[in-house]
Amino acid sequence: MSIDFLSRMIGMVLFALIGARLGLNAAAAFELPELATSFIFSLVGILFGLVLTPWITIRPIRIVSRIINDMPIEVLFTSLVGLLIGLVIGLLAAYPLSLFDPPLGEWLPPVVMIVAVYLATTIMQVRSREVWLFLNEWFGIGRKRQGEIVGAERQLLLDTSVLIDGRIVDIARTGFVGGMLVAPRFVVSELHRVADSSDAQRRARGRRGLNILNDLQRSPGVLFKIIEEDVEDIPEVDDKLVALAVKLKAPILTIDYPMNQVARANGAQVLNINELANAVKSAYIPGESFAIRILQDGKEAGQGVGYLEDGTMVIVEGGSSFIDRTIYVEVTKLITRDTGKIIFAKPTDGKK
Repeated sequence: MSIDFLSRMIGMVLFALIGARLGLNAAAAFELPELATSFIFSLVGILFGLVLTPWITIRPIRIVSRIINDMPIEVLFTSLVGLLIGLVIGLLAAYPLSLFDPPLGEWLPPVVMIVAVYLATTIMQVRSREVWLFLNEWFGIGRKRQGEIVGAERQLLLDTSVLIDGRIVDIARTGFVGGMLVAPRFVVSELHRVADSSDAQRRARGRRGLNILNDLQRSPGVLFKIIEEDVEDIPEVDDKLVALAVKLKAPILTIDYPMNQVARANGAQVLNINELANAVKSAYIPGESFAIRILQDGKEAGQGVGYLEDGTMVIVEGGSSFIDRTIYVEVTKLITRDTGKIIFAKPTDGKK
């Protein structure tokens, strides 16, 4: 039973009772029997409960939870500090303001309280980085451990494709990243839009990207943060990211080939995870032999195709007669492309 369904059932009962009570009170005004009026109002309450309950209970909680989960810890901390400062200012101002003659004495204290909380929270949230640095330098709050300081100044911008792909989590945990992984807020918002898509495949990709974001935030050995910097005069997310990379002089981590080309054309540095994967794949040179299982026919007549454990395609000349068999092959040629490596080989008599 889903939480939405449960909330609708509870809301249906509560609104039905409220409607029945209102029907009893309104019976005299409508000059109708109390039982009939109560029944009609109860039906209206049931309808309202079924439709509106998730929108006034579950949905707001989910939105608040999403905002808190996406918010970096330093922004959340400074926002709470701003909230406390605003409340203190409002409380200090409440008594003198209440001395004014009505209606000012009645309205000014709550209005000033709301304005003070809003301004203090907003200021602390917008300037969270400066506040965090101030607390760090003067009070030692938020000081990083010695092992986390190295490479923290270098920022690596993440795009949506690399978050949906997910390999960045394992790469970051190995310690080879050498910098702070950074997800701009507009990239996170784009993931939310994809996760809310009506298309099931896009929705699954977006939710996977959000799960990867959570993994990065919760991994203790990974330097990661969400930043609020934006390029407001550019509408497209990819173009925003390229402009931000140029502005911050930060590399973009991606697996998107078009993004790779556009970013480099605009002078931004790009780190493509697919290129990294190709670089660490098993390297064979012409003349070496290894065992391979032939899985299917190749495009050319007589060719057989197999794959190494890392996914590298091996095209075997004359290998079509060995389909579903494991044979030893000798490398004749190696081709490296942006999409990966392709090994050309021929069958050999035995192990070398």
